[in-house]
Amino acid sequence: MPVYMVERELKGISMEDLAGAQQAAIATAADMRGKGEDVRYIRSTFAPEDGRCMCLFEGTSAAQVQGLNDTAGLPYTRVVEALDLTP
Repeated sequence: MPVYMVERELKGISMEDLAGAQQAAIATAADMRGKGEDVRYIRSTFAPEDGRCMCLFEGTSAAQVQGLNDTAGLPYTRVVEALDLTP
């Protein structure tokens, strides 16, 4: 399944709000899977110094992953197909 990277600008976000955003992404993906959609949250990487956050999802399309983030109320600057190079 394709992997999509969601780029976010979260400068100044608290660690509590960051954890809440991650939980919203996980819960929304689980809800969508429960409704028959093939989508999954993989992980996020956050750089606190400049507030950049990159989140990886598996999904059927960029539009599906955008919809997940819109439903979860999570801001993003773009969604692009990516390669997950985890060893």
